[in-house]
Amino acid sequence: MTQIHPSAVVHEDVQLSDEIAIGPNCVIHSGVSIGPGTILEANVVIHNNVTIGRKNHLFPNCVIGCRPQILRLGSGSDVGGLVIGDANVIREQVTIHPGIHPGSSTTIGNENFLMVGVHLGHDCILEDKIVMSNYVQIGGHCKVETGAWLSGLAASHQFVTVGKWCYVAGLAGLNRDVPPFLTISGHYPPRVRAVNQRGMQRAGLSEQQQEKIFEAFKKLYRQGGTLLENAKALAAQEGLDENVRAIVDSIIRSSEHQFGRYIETFRH
Repeated sequence: MTQIHPSAVVHEDVQLSDEIAIGPNCVIHSGVSIGPGTILEANVVIHNNVTIGRKNHLFPNCVIGCRPQILRLGSGSDVGGLVIGDANVIREQVTIHPGIHPGSSTTIGNENFLMVGVHLGHDCILEDKIVMSNYVQIGGHCKVETGAWLSGLAASHQFVTVGKWCYVAGLAGLNRDVPPFLTISGHYPPRVRAVNQRGMQRAGLSEQQQEKIFEAFKKLYRQGGTLLENAKALAAQEGLDENVRAIVDSIIRSSEHQFGRYIETFRH
């Protein structure tokens, strides 16, 4: 049974599934769809053209789908949408912006945990099982792959790709792509420090798969030579482990942009 607090304001065209709870002072604008089992606690605001899936939990004072923070974007300009998958936990004061252009979307997958004060800019893509600690700030057009863990106050430049099952240390400032399965810290530039062993365990990798990533890390970052040369040498090997291939491909792709942000090669 859907429960809507009397103080909530819900537009007449909002599509609500069963077993939804909408708390005090929530405001839900036109064009919103919310899947079954989703909970909105007090003071949640959901703007136009937002689709939310099943069993999400939004904590007080979230602002979801508000217009992107773009200087040239006038108050009457049309913007895109926001699609949120299933079983995400979105804590207090999280802000998520939609796509900047009509027909574009910010997309969030399943089972992600966004802690207090996280901001996701317009046109971002989040995959699944991602953890973002308090006040992580993600610029527009970024992609965060499955299982990535970003610690408190980490921030990302626009167009950065954060690789799967990597770990970004607190206060890191990301201005270039982060390869999968690695640990990175610092800012401008951030530096790869080690293999994220906990991330590999969370990903369910076998001991043999983990060992191959450790061996690849040594060849890439510890044997001398340039990182790109080392990555290309590994890429040329036959029968390369699929997880090592993901690391190598990330390094080679990011080298295609002068500042190490692969997605930005498609900017125009």
